[in-house]
Amino acid sequence: MKVADLLAALPPRPLGAVPFPRHLLGAFRRKSITFCTGLTDEVTPVYWFQSRSFTLDLRLPGRDDTALTARQGWVGDTLWDAQRGEMSWSVARSYQPRNQWPEPARLAFIGNSVLEFAPSGAYVEDWRQLAAPGPLLGLRLHLLREHATGTDHAMDGGLIVAGAHMALARSRLPAIDAALATTPSLDHALAQGIISAAQIASYEVSVALDGAHVTHTTIPARHGKRLLQGDFAIEADGQVHQHCTIDSMACTLVYSLDVHERCLPLSRRRPPRPGGKPGWRLNASIWSAMRGFCVEKAGLRIKSGVR
Repeated sequence: MKVADLLAALPPRPLGAVPFPRHLLGAFRRKSITFCTGLTDEVTPVYWFQSRSFTLDLRLPGRDDTALTARQGWVGDTLWDAQRGEMSWSVARSYQPRNQWPEPARLAFIGNSVLEFAPSGAYVEDWRQLAAPGPLLGLRLHLLREHATGTDHAMDGGLIVAGAHMALARSRLPAIDAALATTPSLDHALAQGIISAAQIASYEVSVALDGAHVTHTTIPARHGKRLLQGDFAIEADGQVHQHCTIDSMACTLVYSLDVHERCLPLSRRRPPRPGGKPGWRLNASIWSAMRGFCVEKAGLRIKSGVR
C-alpha cells in the first residue's frame, strides 16, 4: 500500500497528553534567524517537522547548491522542560558528526510566529506553521533488514506527515556512523579516507511540500522524485514495514507508530494561554532579549540575503 492507503488503514493512535504545547505539532518553515552579531539570514531553507515524541530537522545553508559536507539534518527525541518552557532534543545520529545547535529552545508565540530564543542570547529564530488541519502521522524508524542476506541493521530516522506536507529521515548504516564518531568533521573524514562521499550522502533528510515529491533534501539527486518509494504494510504487532530499494539494495524498513491523528486541527493562530484568553505573554527574559536585539542592531542592514 502507498502512504494514502496507509493513512486510511492505520488505526488512530491519539496524541494523548503531549508534554509541550500542541501549537508546536506539524510542519514549520524558518522565516529568519538573527544572530547576536546583527546578521539576519532569510534565505537558507530550514524545515522543522514535529511528531508526538520526535523531531525532524533539515537545513541547507547553500540552498540547492549546498556542499556535501555542509548539509545539515537530523532526527531526535523531543524533550520538554515545563518549568523553563524550553524544548530540547536528544540526537543520537545525524548528518553531521557533531551537534551544531546544542542549545535548548525557549519558545514564544506571536500571531503566526513561533519565536525560538537561544537562552545564551546567541540567536533568535522565527518559525511559521505550514500545515493546515489534516492528518498527523509519525513513524519512528528503528531497523533496516537486507533482503539478500537477512541482516538487520539498527537505524534511526522517521517519517512525519503533517497535513499536505511530509518529511523523512534515515540514518547511515551503523558501521558508517560508528566510523564518524571519532572524527571532528565530515571534511576531515573525507580527506582522511575514513568514509566516502557516497557514504556521507547515505544519511537522508528530505521534505515534500504540498505533495508527494521531494522539494528539499540532503541528496540532490532525490529532488523532484517521489519522497516515499516502495510499499507499506501493517504488521500484526502494529509495526509498519516499508519494502523498498535503497542504493540498489532491496530492503525492509521497520517503523514503530508514534502518533496517528486522522484530522488534527493544526492552527496557524497563537494558542490560548491558561485562563482562556488568546495569546501567550512573553516572559521578562524574552522581552529583554527582544529589546536587546532591536536596540543594539537598529539600522544595521547588510545585503546579499543576510542582513
